[in-house]
Amino acid sequence: MKTTILNGALPGDNFTDGVAQILAEQQAARGGQVRTWTLRDEKVAYCLGCFECWTKSPGICRIDDTGRAIAASIIAGDLVVYLTPVTFGGYSSALKKAVDRSICLVSPFFTQIDGEVHHQPRYRRYPALLGIGVLPAPQPAQERIFSTLVGRNALNLYARSQRSVIVYRSQPAAEIAKALRSALPASDERIAA
Repeated sequence: MKTTILNGALPGDNFTDGVAQILAEQQAARGGQVRTWTLRDEKVAYCLGCFECWTKSPGICRIDDTGRAIAASIIAGDLVVYLTPVTFGGYSSALKKAVDRSICLVSPFFTQIDGEVHHQPRYRRYPALLGIGVLPAPQPAQERIFSTLVGRNALNLYARSQRSVIVYRSQPAAEIAKALRSALPASDERIAA
C-alpha cells in the first residue's frame, strides 16, 4: 500500500510530528511505501484560483513548487492521510494550502452526487482518505466538525473510502499507536466509511 502523509503540523509542534512518525513506522512495518510531507518545511504556495490546472494544463498547477509533487503523490497512492492540529474544527493553515492545491485532481466539469453538485473525477482511481486530528483534550463540537470536513473532502476527492480519528496531546504514545492502528485499513482492504 502506498501511503502519502500530509503532516500539517506548524513550527514547534513536536507532538504532531511524533504522530506522523508513529503512523509512518506502522505503515512501513506492514510492508507499505510511505511518503511523508512535512508541509511547513515545503514550498507550497497558496492556490491562485486561476483554474489553469483545469483548462490550460489539465491536472497540473501553474505554480511550479512542491505543491505539484504533493498532488502527484496523492493521486499515485492508495491512502492519503491528512494529519493536522484541529483549528476550530478545521485544518492547519499548512494542510489547508496543500488540500486547496489538490483541486487539480478533479475535473472542472460537474455532476450530481446524492442531489448535490460536485466536480467530475479526472482520474479512474483515487486513494482512500484518513483524517487524523490532534486536539489538547476531547472537544466534541470540534471533533464533529473535523469529521464532517474530512467526509466532505473525501467526497470531493472521490476517495474510495474515508475515516477520521482524533488523538489527544494528553494520550500516551501507546494509546495513540493503538488508535492509529485501528483507523488504518489492512493492506488488502478499504477503510470502512
